[in-house]
Order: sequence, then C-alpha cells, then structure tokens
Amino acid sequence: MTASPAPHWSAHLPPGVEADLGSGGTLPGAWTARWASEPGAQVIATTAGRIVTAAELEQLTAAAAGRYAAAGLAPGDRIIMSAGPSVELVVAYLAALRYGLTVVPANTAYTAVELANLAADAHPVLAVLDDPGRAPDLPVTTPDLAGLPRPQATPLDRVESADPALIVYTSGTTGRPKGAVLSHANLLASAHAVRLAWRWTPEDRLALALPLFHIHGLGVGLHGTLVAGASLLLVPRFEPAAIATAVEDGATMFFGVPTMYHRLATSPHLDGLRPLRLAVSGSAPLPAELHDAVRERTGQRILERYGMTETVMLVSNPYDGPRRPGTVGLPLPGVSVRLAPGEGGVSEIEVTGPNVFGGYLDRPAATAEAFTADGWFRTGDLGVLDDDGYLLIKGRAKELIITGGYNVYPREVEETLRLHPAVGDVAVAGVPSTEWGETVVAYVVPADAVDTATLEDDLTQWCAGLLAPYKRPRVWRWIDMVPRNALGKVLRHELP
Repeated sequence: MTASPAPHWSAHLPPGVEADLGSGGTLPGAWTARWASEPGAQVIATTAGRIVTAAELEQLTAAAAGRYAAAGLAPGDRIIMSAGPSVELVVAYLAALRYGLTVVPANTAYTAVELANLAADAHPVLAVLDDPGRAPDLPVTTPDLAGLPRPQATPLDRVESADPALIVYTSGTTGRPKGAVLSHANLLASAHAVRLAWRWTPEDRLALALPLFHIHGLGVGLHGTLVAGASLLLVPRFEPAAIATAVEDGATMFFGVPTMYHRLATSPHLDGLRPLRLAVSGSAPLPAELHDAVRERTGQRILERYGMTETVMLVSNPYDGPRRPGTVGLPLPGVSVRLAPGEGGVSEIEVTGPNVFGGYLDRPAATAEAFTADGWFRTGDLGVLDDDGYLLIKGRAKELIITGGYNVYPREVEETLRLHPAVGDVAVAGVPSTEWGETVVAYVVPADAVDTATLEDDLTQWCAGLLAPYKRPRVWRWIDMVPRNALGKVLRHELP
C-alpha cells in the first residue's frame, strides 16, 4: 500500500494557518456568519446587471424558506432542483438548506422519464424546475417558487453537521446511477479546504459558468464563494466572449472543464484570461498540451484538481508551488490518499477525510462495496504518485484494457492520438477478443473531411513511433462525435 501522507497538506496552506475545516458548523452557519459580518457586501451579480448583497440574500432566502414551510414541507424532506443558473435558483437552493431540506440536483437535460426515475429512487416531495412539464407526477414549482404560499415565520439554520444536505446522483458513466448522500459536514470541509488551498478571499469574484446541478458548480463554485465571503458572477451559458467580458468586469477566478478551455484556446478571447488570479480545471482530464498552450498565450498556469461526486474535492495542484501538467497534484487539507495494488499490477486510489460521504441512498450493498474494511473509500480510479507525491490519474479501473496480459490505459492512448493534427477528438476502449482477451479500439472524430483509409495508415504510423506495440489500436472506427456527459467525461458504454 502506497500512501500520500498528511504533511503534503503544508503545500496548500499559507504559513502559520491551521486547517479548521468545520468552521461555521454547517453550510448555512458558515454563510450566515459571513452575511452578518458584511451585510453590504456584494455576493451575486448577473450578466444582466443585477446585484444581490449579503443582507438581501439573507432576507430573500429567509422568505423562500418560509414559503417552503407554508407549503407543508418539513426539515428532512427532499426536493429535486433542475434549472439553469439564476439568482432565483440560488435563492431557492440556499433557502432549502437553511430550512433543513435535502436537495437532489438533477441535470437540466433530463427528460420527464429520467426525472421520474430519479424521483422513484429519491422520493422527493417537491420539484423546482425550469419547465414544470418535465415532472407531471410531482408537485412542481419554478425557481421563483411561483405558486407556493406566502411565507410564514419559521426557525432557520438549525441543521446539524451530520444532517444530509445533498443527494447527488453519480454521472452514470457505467451502470445505474446511485444517490451519494453528502452531509453538511462533508460539503463544508471541502469548501474550507479549497478556500484555504486556493487563497480564496472576500476580494475575489468568481466567473461561474458551470451548471448548478453538478458538484463542480454547486459544491465548489457556489459553496466555496459563500464560505469565503467572496462574490460570484452568474454566467448563464458558457461562451468564450462571456468569460472574457466577465474578467474585464473584475472577475478574478474562473473554474472550467477541459472542453471550455479548448473552446477558449481556439477562440479570439483566450487573452481575456490574462488578468485572472486563478484558473481552475476539473471534472475531466486536462490534456498537457492544452495546459501548455494556454500558459504560452496568456501566462495562466491552469490549476488542475481532482474530485468526485462522493467526495467533493480531494487533490489539487498547489497555488504557490509547481503546477504540473498531467497531474492533479497533492491531497487537500484533511484528505489522505493511498494507492491499493490491484489485479494486473495496477493501483486503485483510495481516500479518507471529512469530505468523504457516508454512503449511497438505500444501497447498503453498494455502500459496503465502496469502502475498504478500514473505512477508506475506493474511488475506482487508477493512479500513480510521482517522486514528490503528485498524483497522476491513469483512468478508471473498469475502463482498463488488458490485452495479451498487458495493461493499457485508454487515457494514455487518447492523449497520444490527440496530438495528431488530423484528430478532432478520440475515445479508446477495449472490445472482447478470443485471441488477446481484449483488443484496443480507437473511435476517432476526424478534424476535417479525409480519406479514412489514408488516415488509418497515418495514425498507425503515428502510434508506432510513440506507443509500445500492445498499446496501439488494432481497430479503427470513425465517428461523428465522442459521447460525453455534461461535464465532458467520455461515455464509453455509448460508443458504437
């Protein structure tokens, strides 16, 4: 067993600072303390020019919580939320947590059938949706809580740290999604960890263009902003021009996924990132060449980090120390990481810390399988540690290809192929083979209209110079688009 020890936390903490990851007790406790200390501080801004101060946010969320109470909801009830970013959605969400409700975020792309499946598992009493027609069998309101009664006086901010705050369903890249139950303590610990590690202060403004149904936008972007006492600019839809404008208007931080950075890098707006204090990438691997391209043009050293639905944030490249392309860095404050040797000589990443969830909703068998006998969470990701303790993600355990007895990491082959100018996008997977056990197959999106026979020859020669023979694709398939989820992760089970 290889472990990355706690002393690595020092790389993330300013000199003399202790890592108090429970300050505030609960999410609402931490937020309301910030609001009370600076009632006139700006907390939320919109691209349309709306400004919400701390005092206004306290009043708006208290009134919204009173409307939940008047509608008959009680602390501990669950509500689904699925809508685009807006002040109204943020208010509805914060009010739910202040009142003691448990929020079930849902992808805005979910159909009525998908929401019904989610509801059948989570048993919500209300849905807050952009389109009420998406949940015909549930009591529904819109983010402005239209149709709910006038607010009634009700006690707020009485939740305990162990109480559930979110039930976030896994992205479903394999198997049926499971609801990860995250407590206030889990979410608060992670928010404080990134606040400390990324030097997040009240002077910061985050350009938030991530969806608020995913842990990246919600658990890192929104929670982190509020715990830090900072402000955010809600960007309802990611566009390179919108991010450049946000930075020009004073944003100091931007959190994105690799697809966003790719679009910025291929746009005339990449230089707009220059004034940022911090640019963070996550939710999917950031190609090292994209990291270098952004640095060369803007001076920004994108900070890559690693987290999961079940754990929020785990590991990050340091703010002050070297940010190494291709790695996700060092364990965040409170987090411990170890590598557990598995079959075929690979090592699975296991973690523990106050940010790690307690289990899946109504899935005791899945929960038991997810944890080791001594209580560490099995991430399902494969990794290695370099000599300085930086973590490199090699792929998912279930995605590992074993061909002829050798291990092939799809990510390594994909990154090699993406370097070829004729490859627009690519995904690599293993298919059963009677001869090899599995055969390496490359699903390629050509960058331009090309003769695929010629391209196959070119890519075969390309791989011959860069990859060991057993890693080279033996089968080439040409597709129009690589299937991905909302955060850019490849859905290998949907490959043809």
